[in-house]
Amino acid sequence: MKKIYLFCSNGMSTSILASNMQDIANKHNLPIEVVAFPHNKLEEIINSKKPDCILLGPQVKYMYEETVELFGDRKIPISVINQEDYGMMNGEKVLKAAIKLIKTNKTS
Repeated sequence: MKKIYLFCSNGMSTSILASNMQDIANKHNLPIEVVAFPHNKLEEIINSKKPDCILLGPQVKYMYEETVELFGDRKIPISVINQEDYGMMNGEKVLKAAIKLIKTNKTS
């Protein structure tokens, strides 16, 4: 089971996107868990749940460099969700991007 975790300011709007992504994963029988969390839980979640991919909501993209600095050595792909896809709550595109990140990370 691959774990894709989304982080944003409060985890509210990102929860909707995570739910959309989970629906797509379930529809295609993909062994993926998609969950959203508030950004202040980032370190706790990474340490306890060991995600396979971390996606930051556009509203916390300022945290990208710091997140990579703190957790980049753990070989977890980290990215900022595309603003347009986030705004449209396009779970399919964001899920595809996350899967690609995970696959790319395995080959590097």
